[in-house]
Amino acid sequence: MHKTISHQDQLALATELATQNVRNGGGPFGAIIVTSDGRVFEGFNRVTANNDPTAHAEVTAIRTACAETETFDLSGAILYSSCEPCPMCLASSLWARIEAVYFAADRHDAAEAGFDDATFYEFFDTPVAKRSMPVTQLVINDAGHLAPFTAWAALDSRIEY
Repeated sequence: MHKTISHQDQLALATELATQNVRNGGGPFGAIIVTSDGRVFEGFNRVTANNDPTAHAEVTAIRTACAETETFDLSGAILYSSCEPCPMCLASSLWARIEAVYFAADRHDAAEAGFDDATFYEFFDTPVAKRSMPVTQLVINDAGHLAPFTAWAALDSRIEY
């Protein structure tokens, strides 16, 4: 008999991965992706271990799932995270076409442990002209900034994503 694992059980597993990761020199975050066909992929926070600020548990789980399934499209997959995903991880989930995200601890729990993502959420809520980091478009010449897109549109072998 095949037993379906509940969302709570998957979150318990993601949380256990996070706890194990702390013991292995990583951050207190873990993630699991379950694909639509039931395959399971794990991710661990490796930011300080790898000196990679993008190596959040959710991103590493997405990278592993995509590499193993040989696709960048995880439509139908579910992401389980030990903690509420930050804006980068949410954006990565959207790009990967994740169907749903479930998390255990929330951003306020993470903040109490010293992981305060509030700055990042506030950044996107702040008007562009008042943001702490300027992000500005500069035109390099009349149409040069469009050259990559022109080349892409003309490429017959492109893979849409």
